[in-house]
Amino acid sequence: MKKEEKGIIISQLKEAISEYSHFYLTETSGLNAEQTSDLRRACFKADVKMVVVKNKLMKHALESLEGDFTPLFDSLKDNTAIMFCNTGNTPAKVIKEFAKKNKKPVLKSAYVEESFYLGEDQLETLCNIKSKNELIGDVIGLLQSPAKNVISALQSSASTIHGLLQTLSER
Repeated sequence: MKKEEKGIIISQLKEAISEYSHFYLTETSGLNAEQTSDLRRACFKADVKMVVVKNKLMKHALESLEGDFTPLFDSLKDNTAIMFCNTGNTPAKVIKEFAKKNKKPVLKSAYVEESFYLGEDQLETLCNIKSKNELIGDVIGLLQSPAKNVISALQSSASTIHGLLQTLSER
């Protein structure tokens, strides 16, 4: 590969890292063509961009970005597929679901919510991270709960008072 081609790939990786707020480094070697195609299809359905890249080029891209990505450098060994996304837990769910049948991909590391997750044992933690929209939904639900309770109490007490008045009027 020529130096110009490497420079283009590094700039594309930097652009992708800047465009997406989260990325996962995974090991996908050992998957046959059909399994790889199925994984790509699962990623596409989940709005996850999957790219297979040379480790050295990924390292150069990370080094040229702002911030310290050195904890991820140890993960850049063997074959590496990168999963880019804007929802932090989506690739973890794709990996977990796909690995049930195929034992691959294996999580090497991830950069999610400005934190590093290293090793396959972090997959469950990543699956349980709530996205921004899920957290907003939880907060809205918590805020609505007291209002719903008050309305419910008023409605039930109104029918109780109505029943009481009706009973008194019949007597």
